[in-house]
Amino acid sequence: MIMKNISRLFFLFLMAWSALCYAYDDEDFQVWNTDVEEFQIGADTRLALEEEFHWGDNAGEFYYQHYDIGIRHGFNKHLIAGAGYRQIYERKSGDFKEENSPYVIAILSFEKSGFVFEDCNKIEYKDFDYQQDLWRYRNKFTLKLPFKFTKFELQPYVSDEIFVGFASATNQFNQNRAQAGFGMKLLSWLKAEIYYMRLSVKGSAGWREANVLGTKMKLSF
Repeated sequence: MIMKNISRLFFLFLMAWSALCYAYDDEDFQVWNTDVEEFQIGADTRLALEEEFHWGDNAGEFYYQHYDIGIRHGFNKHLIAGAGYRQIYERKSGDFKEENSPYVIAILSFEKSGFVFEDCNKIEYKDFDYQQDLWRYRNKFTLKLPFKFTKFELQPYVSDEIFVGFASATNQFNQNRAQAGFGMKLLSWLKAEIYYMRLSVKGSAGWREANVLGTKMKLSF
């Protein structure tokens, strides 16, 4: 009887430990990588394919990936709008869970004295098999500075993105991504970014912070 109770306690301990492992510690270090292939399909219309991967737990564990297809149309030099679909796999409670997320997007931009301002607005519908579906609004403001260095045209930028759930039981501001980095032009058809992100995510235990080193590669055809 005693051994049976000990076995039960040990099993419960393992379950609790597993849940903690996949939540990751506060101030975790993570590495993210994004790859984009973009195709011109009209005078002002482009099709983009994207994949992204995340490693957490001090960059030692792969826990997230998504695959995205989207189309965007430039109505004028200040407005780009479009729609797309994203399929997400994220590790939760030891297993990768699937999520399907169609979205619409609108990007406003303008330039002043060499500074480029962008405001990206995105509405997502997040369809789950394992929890309640929800809607989410994302707003990302980006400022590109009017400086370019070296032959690769390194251009510094800063951005901040907020995530707000709505039309569900989780109507709240629950994520913030503050970012600073450099964009660069490696070839006429190949651009890259490297950045640092301060990631803040609100969960059932409150806010957790992470430090993210990110890279992005973009091929244009």
